[in-house]
Amino acid sequence: MDGQHVSGAEALVRMLALHEVEVLFGLCGDTSLPFYDALARLDHGIRHVLCRDERSAGYMADGYARVTGKVGVCEGPSGGGATYILPGLVEANESSVPVLALTTDVAVSARGRYTLTELDQEALFRPATKWNRMLDRAEDLPRVVRAAFAQMATGRPGAAHVGVPYDVQLGAVDAGELWADKTFARYPAHRAAPDPAAVAALARLVAQAERPLLVCGGGVVIAAAEAALARLAERVGAPVATTISGKGAIGDGHPLAVGVVGTNGGTPPTRAIVADADLVVFVGCRAGSVTTERRRFPAPGGARIGHIDVDPAVIGVNYPTDAAVVGDARLALEALDAELAGIGARPGRRTAVERAVASAKEEKFAAFRRLAESPDAPIKPERLVADLQAVCPPDAILVADPGTPCPYFSAYFTQAAPGRRFISNRAHGALGYALSAAVGAQFGRPGAKCVAVMGDGSFGFTVGEFETVLRHKLPITFVVVSNATYGWIKAGQRAGFDRRYFSVDFERTDHARVAAAYGLRSWSVSDPAQLRAALAEALAHGGPTLVDVIAQPLHEAAAPVSEWVA
Repeated sequence: MDGQHVSGAEALVRMLALHEVEVLFGLCGDTSLPFYDALARLDHGIRHVLCRDERSAGYMADGYARVTGKVGVCEGPSGGGATYILPGLVEANESSVPVLALTTDVAVSARGRYTLTELDQEALFRPATKWNRMLDRAEDLPRVVRAAFAQMATGRPGAAHVGVPYDVQLGAVDAGELWADKTFARYPAHRAAPDPAAVAALARLVAQAERPLLVCGGGVVIAAAEAALARLAERVGAPVATTISGKGAIGDGHPLAVGVVGTNGGTPPTRAIVADADLVVFVGCRAGSVTTERRRFPAPGGARIGHIDVDPAVIGVNYPTDAAVVGDARLALEALDAELAGIGARPGRRTAVERAVASAKEEKFAAFRRLAESPDAPIKPERLVADLQAVCPPDAILVADPGTPCPYFSAYFTQAAPGRRFISNRAHGALGYALSAAVGAQFGRPGAKCVAVMGDGSFGFTVGEFETVLRHKLPITFVVVSNATYGWIKAGQRAGFDRRYFSVDFERTDHARVAAAYGLRSWSVSDPAQLRAALAEALAHGGPTLVDVIAQPLHEAAAPVSEWVA
């Protein structure tokens, strides 16, 4: 291919294909015309999913990346398109999910001339991404795309942005430069092994502990370290708690699985296990404010702290650390298990620990069942969780928006097997995530049933994407928790501001009729006795469906949010 040249737009399409990109989520614009023309003309095997909002495109790429282990890719035009795509990148980057945003831009030659939609995109995307470049020359495009994939897939995964001006899309690229290292199409690539001395130090700490606890974040799931985690926990007889992002690190049916802990989704019985530990080992977890209930559980100066993370910057930020291991979660857990096998951990305590975990879970779910069986209307969130659990396929992917869905489903919706089957946007908690992320997840796992649960606030953010769902005939079931309020904020006003409710309520929408107007089959349910049958029918339907649930407002509910508990 020496001496041959292709256009920058053609080179971009070829580089995506070489990195095994199969789905591209995006929205058209004037500055993207050469890129779209190349997508139309070339034989590349990439499926382009036209969205109705660039923000949705970013969330779709995020959901796709989470369930496939591949880099998610989204694209949008200059100006408003670049600003709209930002939320998806911010969430993905802070959640350690590799999402590449490609934005087009005005021509390099038009910069500084008050050109319509001109914007300093590199400055805009810098704080939102792990890596970010704005191209000035077409010949640099292959190298920059390779660098973006390498950055996203190695170390702590994250988001990247590449900006491609109009004239760069038209410029000449040496075809001989079109190559890729396919290692970086998936993550984590080039796993980092831990220092044996650090592993040995942590192993001694674990072996000495009377009541060790493993608190696992999303890093365990990202690293596919579930089997290594279970072996280690069983060897040392340690209970395993998770963050919301770490849900799936261990199957909820495992006798050592505590469930989600923290301010969002944690409960008093699970908190008690954290409070009782004399050693807490954070694994693939930043030990942030939600997980630790603002550094109260574990209490500083109480339990000793171990920490395993691929990112050295997170270690020692919130707690003095007695032993730290920097490295890939799977490799670190395997090394720690091997080290403990050699120095003799105490598996004899496992029976007593399992009894304590079972007792805590029974207490937690007994309180839940009392509310889940209530015949009261409006429908209690607990009833929704229990009825959806009863009819949902065990391998379904559930995507929960912030507000009512996140605390309830993270706390009480169980999955028997480990792995990524629960998704919630916990880094920034923006409304409008679940619908779009479920679209990405459905493209990523077309054989699985995807369920998106959102509040009516989130519904208003993202309803336009129902047209995208219908156009692609995606068999997603959407569940709307309808209570006509921004419930999380109203609950905060109730708990912390003497019930001075201000500007949080809105009129109720008939979400079922709105969905039907788009072409979804839909149900509206206000009677708790009819809820399970409606959910079962929606899940069994072969096309997209929506169930509108007239639900108890969050500020009146017994939500598993510690800051609201008297």
